[in-house]
Amino acid sequence: MGMDSAGSRSKGRPGERLARLAARLAALLASLAPGLLAPAPARAAERSVTVAHQDMVVPFRALMASGAIEKATGYTVTWRKFGGGGDVIRAMASGNVQIGEAGSSPIAAAASQGLDIELFWILDEIADAEQLVARNGSGVRSVADLRGRTVAVPYVSTSHYQLIAALEEAGLSQKDVTILNMRPPEIAAAWERGDIDATFIWDPVLARVKKSGTVLLSAGDLARKGKATFDGLVVDRAWAARNRDFLVTLVKLIAAGDAAYAAEPWSAGAPEVNAVARITGADPAEVPASLAAYRFPTLDAQASPAWLGGGAAKALTETAAFLKAQGRVQALAPDYGRFVTGDYVAAARK
Repeated sequence: MGMDSAGSRSKGRPGERLARLAARLAALLASLAPGLLAPAPARAAERSVTVAHQDMVVPFRALMASGAIEKATGYTVTWRKFGGGGDVIRAMASGNVQIGEAGSSPIAAAASQGLDIELFWILDEIADAEQLVARNGSGVRSVADLRGRTVAVPYVSTSHYQLIAALEEAGLSQKDVTILNMRPPEIAAAWERGDIDATFIWDPVLARVKKSGTVLLSAGDLARKGKATFDGLVVDRAWAARNRDFLVTLVKLIAAGDAAYAAEPWSAGAPEVNAVARITGADPAEVPASLAAYRFPTLDAQASPAWLGGGAAKALTETAAFLKAQGRVQALAPDYGRFVTGDYVAAARK
């Protein structure tokens, strides 16, 4: 039931490799859930969706490249890449995007501002996939050493939230550090120019800066102290109500892809790795290690109290309170559980 050996090297052109990947995923899904590949009923005018994604190195990228979502649902899917969760949320607020990837921090900020969205899937538990890295030779050996230094981070991202938490723990305020708002590609360029002393960032940029930097701490370190973060998929609530079958099928597809990866992690040379690298801009040789830094909750885990069954709402509530204390949001929502739904996961498990 698993995919081809992770260590096998693919042959042929990229299009042919991805076609084989799509075929393998379709066969896997057919074996898991008969009838899954039947197109979902929806009005013809609505059989299209725009999905905003970022550059995080996750198994979902291989699914995106395979074309399996389009084949399973009959929908036309337009993929739009953004530099950070804040950009994704703004695109959703404009009405141009129906589904988006964002970290727990921008999702909490969006909920606090009243954006009518629902978190329906935990894309990943960030764990050690985001890290605070100081430039070698900068003299920064601890978070406390960042006083008076320049640190780059995408604003309102999970990394931004984690940076503020790390500074607070070290006895520093935001006024003690110059924090620059940069998207990941801009951070990579600024690092190469020597314009910044440190950054809190994720792959593929993380892998690049670590070559000439020292890791001070990771998101996993903060999570163990009660500052858990995650990336999730959110959907416009009104659109979701009209396209329920699409979302249930999407959840099944992502869960099957994550399960295949977990059963047989991919190594360099696998077609899935090449697909992930192409979409994210990561070095294919670094993709396996980047994937291993995350944790990907299973379908059953998604439905559990740890995630969509309560834990995600709790994390959003705590994150929003932290953001308000830091002046990043003006008010708190009465109930962050309203912005989390386990309905599509529950339907996918039947």
